Amino acid sequence: MKRPTIADVAHASGLSVATVDRVLNGRLPVREETSRKVYEAAEKLGFHGAKIIRQRMMADLPSYRFGIILRKERQPFYQAFAEQLNAAAAAVKDRHVSLTITYAVSGEPSELSELMLGMAGKVSAIAVTGPDHYDVTAAVSTLKTKGIPTFALLTDLAQGVREAYLGTNNMKVGRSAAWMISKLSPSPGKVVLFLGGHRFHGHSLREMGFRAYMREFAPRFQVLDAHINLETRRLTYELLMDTLSHHPDLVGVYCMGGGMEGAIEALKESKRSEEIACLVNELTPESRQALLERRISGVFQTPLVELCTDLIATMVHTIEHGMAESPGQRFFPALLWVPESL
Repeated sequence: MKRPTIADVAHASGLSVATVDRVLNGRLPVREETSRKVYEAAEKLGFHGAKIIRQRMMADLPSYRFGIILRKERQPFYQAFAEQLNAAAAAVKDRHVSLTITYAVSGEPSELSELMLGMAGKVSAIAVTGPDHYDVTAAVSTLKTKGIPTFALLTDLAQGVREAYLGTNNMKVGRSAAWMISKLSPSPGKVVLFLGGHRFHGHSLREMGFRAYMREFAPRFQVLDAHINLETRRLTYELLMDTLSHHPDLVGVYCMGGGMEGAIEALKESKRSEEIACLVNELTPESRQALLERRISGVFQTPLVELCTDLIATMVHTIEHGMAESPGQRFFPALLWVPESL
């Protein structure tokens, strides 16, 4: 196929060749709306001058760099999260937004606080996901005094100091999980929960919601003491295999954070897997396959596209209009996948 020409761009944008030429070569003042039409047409056609047009458009726009701290770089969920964050930043057309994305290796609060403080002076705002701890709160406070707001993602932290929380309503997710297991189980029995750690505020809220629902509407079910799996596959596998061996009346499993791969593996090896309702968090290639094979019953998914789009817009607004007097929160309804909805 021949390379797109200026005439092709003019036709696609509904403008004259002369106008496209002025935009491409920077001749005479051109309205921003006109430049954008030309750029969008050029980008869609794969026109060689599209990058030049974009650079010229972006030259006079406000420029912001935001810091993002996620967890477990190799996990498909966080890879998808980073991809959507970059896409949301690139989708902002009236400002130049760039991201510095880094990953915490451990779940230690000290590591998270060090990563946050290390971004001071390099970014205008920070968004993080991780444990709630006084070290983290201290880091958020220090950044705030430097004029750098912090946003909590997925699980809340540093309440009263951070700028806002963006994620699902974890209490409601926990109650929804309890409702599902109580309805899917053929008879009452024992249910086991897996938490990443007691310092993850979102996990604690999910556990609270789960137990509250069971006490109120399904008291015949016994919710066992929650297991801390550190969001790792191997530990989750070992803990669930041990639970299965000691509790022949186990009817439900809820893995509310990472490590679900271990739960899937344990159920795959168990002869009782068909009798156990299992819910996990986040739709990944592995959880999708397990759902298709009906080894698990459902998957709660964070709506990343909506969350990332709202996050970038909120960060820009905060930088341009100042921090809020009262820290807020933005809830996004969790998506629920069952075998029949894939």
